[in-house]
Amino acid sequence: MSEPVRLQKIIAQAGLASRRAAEELILTGRVTLNGEIVTELGTKADPERDHIRVDGKLLHGPERHRYFVLNKPRGYVTTLSDPEGRPTIMELLAKSPKAPRERLYPVGRLDYLSEGLLILTNDGELANALSKASSGVAKTYLVKISGQPSEQALNQLRGGIMIERGRLQEGDRRNRVLTQPAEITLTRGGENPWYSVTLTEGRNRQLRKMFEEIGHHVEKIRRIAYGGLVLDVEPGEFRELTPGEVTALGRASQGRKVERKKVLPEAAKLKEPAKPKRKPGARSSFKPAGPRRRSR
Repeated sequence: MSEPVRLQKIIAQAGLASRRAAEELILTGRVTLNGEIVTELGTKADPERDHIRVDGKLLHGPERHRYFVLNKPRGYVTTLSDPEGRPTIMELLAKSPKAPRERLYPVGRLDYLSEGLLILTNDGELANALSKASSGVAKTYLVKISGQPSEQALNQLRGGIMIERGRLQEGDRRNRVLTQPAEITLTRGGENPWYSVTLTEGRNRQLRKMFEEIGHHVEKIRRIAYGGLVLDVEPGEFRELTPGEVTALGRASQGRKVERKKVLPEAAKLKEPAKPKRKPGARSSFKPAGPRRRSR
């Protein structure tokens, strides 16, 4: 006989939902224990002896845990379904003949216009641990902004800056929070520069809000690293993590330091800017040499 375990943990281990989503299933009366509806989060059960059903479906014990990294393209939402009908990352996975059969959940989010590294797993325990703000897992982004901020303004972001808790432009100055210190370095200069930004938290639209506070609009965001993982697959592609990478994620979720690859894979680098195309009919600056004068 095994030790009793909280219902939300059993549901998460079965791969039906993340721990937080499992709590919602319980609170809304969609879980039964030995035929009785359960709505209390503290309820425990023996996964080997008790009959647990979610929406009438009987749980059959823990599902094999799987872990993937996806390079999310711009224009996809990080949800299982979208009420607005926008394409989801799950629809993206389903297009591949190598799509896993297990029901996977994203760890953290990238908004509709952002792209880059996204972890997918059915391990609710690890997903929950990685998502906790207290874990302080480092996440690195390439961020393109409009205009050139001063070093003083960037130092404000490095030390922490007050941003809105909710959506942008809410206007309630009382609903503000101080961000954690960030690492910011210039990756590519120009009128619209790119910066490498490393955060240890993940508030809603945080990067966009941070740069808006110093007067600069964010044009593009690409996440290139999460804990010890570095983006190494092309946009729209995914791969399964190695056991060593899973172990490193577990260490990162406990606040322990993990090493990243010293040399960035191509997928994590900025592409070289395209050379401007010559307009049709434009004259070339090349002037052919005139006829040579014959020496006498």
